[in-house]
Amino acid sequence: MTIEDFFNKMSVFFPAINNKIEQHILEYGERLDTIVIEEDIMPEVVNLLKRDLEDKKIADIFSYFEEVSISSDKYLHDVFLITVLEIIGNDVQILEKAKKYMGPETTKLQKEADVALGR
Repeated sequence: MTIEDFFNKMSVFFPAINNKIEQHILEYGERLDTIVIEEDIMPEVVNLLKRDLEDKKIADIFSYFEEVSISSDKYLHDVFLITVLEIIGNDVQILEKAKKYMGPETTKLQKEADVALGR
């Protein structure tokens, strides 16, 4: 699984990010993957977790995150670890909500991200 797969799947979950990515590319001249994930994708995920109203969608997203955790190439693995999993761990309340949906590999990687950050 590659970063392209990740962006394609996230655009299925959050169709509005396609416009944001286009704007991002216009601004920066290229897609800066970590910035797009941090500024465009993860706020959507965090908002879903905060509202905690769309269990099915959240479960589907975290099921996909588990697939990413298991079968991503090195680049996607590294980007996923330093963006998605670090952001989830930034807020204890968000992390607690996310834990309900995280699979075993995602949970393991999220803990690794926390350790790498010294938290």
